[in-house]
Amino acid sequence: MNLLETYIFGRIFRMFVASLVPVLAIIWITQVLGRINLVTDSGQSIGSFALLATYMLPMLIPVVMPFAVAIGVTQTMQTMNTDSELAVVDAAGASRSTLYKPPLVLAVILCAVSFSVDNFLEPVSRHGMRQTIAATYADLLSSVIEEKTFRKIDDGLYVQISERVQGRVLRGLFVADSRDPNFDMVYYAREGAVDEKGGTLVMKDGEIHRKRKDGEVSVIHFDSYSFDLSDLSAARGQATLKATDRDIFFLLDPDPNDEYYKERPNDFRAELHRRLTDWFFPVTFALISLMMTGAAHSHREQRLNPLIGSLFIAFVYRWIAFYLANRVENGVGEPWPLYAFLIATNALMIVAIWRSATHLGRRSLVPGLVDRSLALYGRIAAPRGGKEGAR
Repeated sequence: MNLLETYIFGRIFRMFVASLVPVLAIIWITQVLGRINLVTDSGQSIGSFALLATYMLPMLIPVVMPFAVAIGVTQTMQTMNTDSELAVVDAAGASRSTLYKPPLVLAVILCAVSFSVDNFLEPVSRHGMRQTIAATYADLLSSVIEEKTFRKIDDGLYVQISERVQGRVLRGLFVADSRDPNFDMVYYAREGAVDEKGGTLVMKDGEIHRKRKDGEVSVIHFDSYSFDLSDLSAARGQATLKATDRDIFFLLDPDPNDEYYKERPNDFRAELHRRLTDWFFPVTFALISLMMTGAAHSHREQRLNPLIGSLFIAFVYRWIAFYLANRVENGVGEPWPLYAFLIATNALMIVAIWRSATHLGRRSLVPGLVDRSLALYGRIAAPRGGKEGAR
């Protein structure tokens, strides 16, 4: 790149970073706070929480990055137009490629980053996050139950302990089990312990209160009683890998014996086509921004703010792509409309930018339509405003 292109590239990159970091931080903090129960409910250390937060970051980067590209390119080009830099570039006879090359080069680089994160880093982080959560909740009683606090272990199963002593010994146990629709069970015990595998709770010197639906209550005193937790521990201690947790190689050639794949094969199909299209969003959003701001224009023109227009088109584009991918996931659509939409919209934007660059239309197609709509609205609203003023 020449000196001018390097200058434009630097300005766009700085604006891109300035847009990416705060937006990414806000969304990241919001997502992380949604997992704060990992600390409050499970008694885990802040280190486990920080590890989980780190795992969540790669999931957000490919989503936020294209919008940061749109903001960076649009804001930079609009600022250059306000400072008459675009007019100077046109007057100097510089090629339009001088303006278009820097944002497109940045977008291509970010496409490579997005593809790498989406297909290689994100599946690993998702897998690690699920393993962390599963390991946290695997030991249901010896580590996750706080003293003198009711904790929900499963739907209809609550546990409280009065004191935790050295080892895996618990004192003052109270267990309420209403998972069986025919009766409710309440267990009291002076002392108990969880075996090392976390599959059995052994209670000593206690009572069982069994209440039927008709109100009949039976009380049984025991010296020792074993409460089975093996199914519950196994279910919560095992991480289920979904389509979003798999790498690109698994999606290209899924294991037919995978349990989740056998249950929801369309999820893997939709995820594959999403991975093959989402990585191109930085280029698409850069084209949207160039279509809105790639030509110099007078400050006296009545125009919609280019940043609002660019983000609006970007959000609509993202929503349509998400909708088409969801149709594949739900088994009601084929993947080819997703690719057709991607190719058609990018081709349309390239044509609009080419018209502006060759001066077939001084302004790009979409901004021209928006500006003409605003001008028409102004002509319609002006007489009405005049009549109201006369009154």
